[in-house]
Amino acid sequence: MRIRSARSVFSFILFMALACGVARAQSAPAVEVSQAWVRATGPGQMATGGFMRITARSALRLISISTPAAGVAEIHEMKMEGDIMKMRAVTSLELPAGTTVELKPGGYHLMLMDLKQTFAKGGTVPMTLRFRDAKGAESRLELKVPVAAAAPTDAVHKH
Repeated sequence: MRIRSARSVFSFILFMALACGVARAQSAPAVEVSQAWVRATGPGQMATGGFMRITARSALRLISISTPAAGVAEIHEMKMEGDIMKMRAVTSLELPAGTTVELKPGGYHLMLMDLKQTFAKGGTVPMTLRFRDAKGAESRLELKVPVAAAAPTDAVHKH
């Protein structure tokens, strides 16, 4: 009887160790966001940009952003067409596995329009990023993005 009990205890411990290992693997960060910031605004300003570095562990697409602080939140691209810099909304942004994609002024960025408040330096803006993987599974990352006049270098968030 003791042998059977010892085997049962050993089996239970082994099962729990494996289960914990699986849980750890599933909760490991899939996306790392660093140097996130939203440009401060002045009174009456109705739009601003959001910037960050995003690194996905496996290939993903950033498919949308949302924030209660703006009526419209979109992923935008700025690029030169001839002698003219043009900005346009894009439906998604490719995030290759292991590659850092930088959302920055003059390139890809987050555009927040129809602002519901002034964004003062030192404040934060709640933001949700939505991602989709190659199999169609979606995930979200909730952030509190600092408001600044220039890019901070120490903010890192994981999902």
